[in-house]
Amino acid sequence: MNGNHESNFVIGESKIHIRCDSKEALNTAVTEIKRHRKHLVEYIKRHPRFRYALKPIPPSSEAPRIVKIMTMASSIANVGPMASVAGALADIGLECMRRKGAKIAIVENGGEIAAFTERPIVISIYSNSPVFSSRIGFRLKREDCPIGVATSSSKTDRTLSFGEADSVTVVANNASLADAAATAICNSVIGEDVKASIQRGLEKAKTIEGIRGVLIIREDHSGLWGSLPQIVKIT
Repeated sequence: MNGNHESNFVIGESKIHIRCDSKEALNTAVTEIKRHRKHLVEYIKRHPRFRYALKPIPPSSEAPRIVKIMTMASSIANVGPMASVAGALADIGLECMRRKGAKIAIVENGGEIAAFTERPIVISIYSNSPVFSSRIGFRLKREDCPIGVATSSSKTDRTLSFGEADSVTVVANNASLADAAATAICNSVIGEDVKASIQRGLEKAKTIEGIRGVLIIREDHSGLWGSLPQIVKIT
C-alpha cells in the first residue's frame, strides 16, 4: 500500500494499521478511533446485551455515533451489531482523514479495510484456503473509492461464524456494511456440497442491499457476484 505515513497500534481486541499521505490526518484518525472505541466500551457496559446479540437490536436514545453506525449496518445484513465493529472503526478513521484532505487514506482493522486513494493501490485478500490465501488481491483505483472491504472466515477462532467458508470477502461503499455482510454471507455457506454451498452464499449476497460484490472461497472452489475491483495475482 502507498502512503508516506503509517501507524500500527493495538487497543483492546482491535489491531489497527493506518497509512496516509498526511501525518496530521493520520494522527487525528488515531485519536478519533480511540475516542469512538471508548464510547463503544462505555455503551456496552450500560447495555451488555449489545455485545452478545446475534440479531439486530435498536440503539438506545443516548447511543454514541459508533453504535448507530454498527446498528445500521447490522440491520441491513440481519446480524448482531458486533459483526460490524471492526469495519465501523475503520470507517471512522477513514472519514476523519478525508475531512483533513488526505488523498491516500487506508485503515485496516483486523482484516477489514476502509480506503480512499487517488492513485492505484493493491490490497491482498486473506483466506484460510492455501490455494488462494495472499495470492490474489484487489487493485483499487480512484473510481472505486471510497470503498470498504471485509473478510469473514469460518476457519478461524477470531470471529463467531456458523458457516463453512474458508473466506467470504465483501466489497461495499463502507467497511461497516462490508463487515456485517461478510458475516451474514459466511453463515450461509454450509453443506457437504461445496459448490452448492458457495452458490447459497452468492444468493444470500444478492439479498443484502448496498453491497457491491462478493468473493467466496471454500477449499479449492470460488464464486463471484457483483461488481468487484480488478482482481490481481500477488507474487
